[in-house]
Amino acid sequence: MDEYLSAVREIEKRIEGAEKDNRELTPSIEKPAGIPITFNDYAKLMYDLQVVAFEADLTRISTLVVAREGSMRVYPEIGIPDPHHPLTHHRNNQEWIEKVTQINCLHAELFAYFLGRLKSTRDGDGSLLDHSMIVYGSGLGDGNRHTHEDLPILLAGRGDGSLKPGRHIVYEKGTPMTNLYLTLLDRIGVRPETIGDSVGKLEHLTDL
Repeated sequence: MDEYLSAVREIEKRIEGAEKDNRELTPSIEKPAGIPITFNDYAKLMYDLQVVAFEADLTRISTLVVAREGSMRVYPEIGIPDPHHPLTHHRNNQEWIEKVTQINCLHAELFAYFLGRLKSTRDGDGSLLDHSMIVYGSGLGDGNRHTHEDLPILLAGRGDGSLKPGRHIVYEKGTPMTNLYLTLLDRIGVRPETIGDSVGKLEHLTDL
């Protein structure tokens, strides 16, 4: 209990600190209070809020948009002053591709931070990560061409023993993303016949 309350108080302090920083900046437009200035701090705060919510069983489902499709966010903390979205339309410019790669690596590192927090948080006979199914990925396979095939999707967690992680599985070209969601719902006892354009559950995903 002390560990949980300490984590909640630490998050509160970070939000309070962000509110103070925002007041000092006095932006010309209205914005919600309590949002950290740097992306790193903001992302970690959002991930930590999800961890304590899962830990207290306040929710069992959470969604976080790390970067929206048309994001004009810049990343000065990693030396990239260029807006994210225009960089993804790199037209094979190697310098722009390298910058997009650095942004993607930053996002992946922050996601790894989230998984680390879940893994280090005890939950029953294991960790929160053991009892979770965490999907991370993008709606585009290639932002430059706006293609939505061959999506790079990462599935973390053991799903309370129903998933076998630590593998790279390549499915047949044209397999709907919704097949994954249908499979994960099946693992938690929710069994709709279809979701969107799904055509069935994925094979091998739950092979133990």
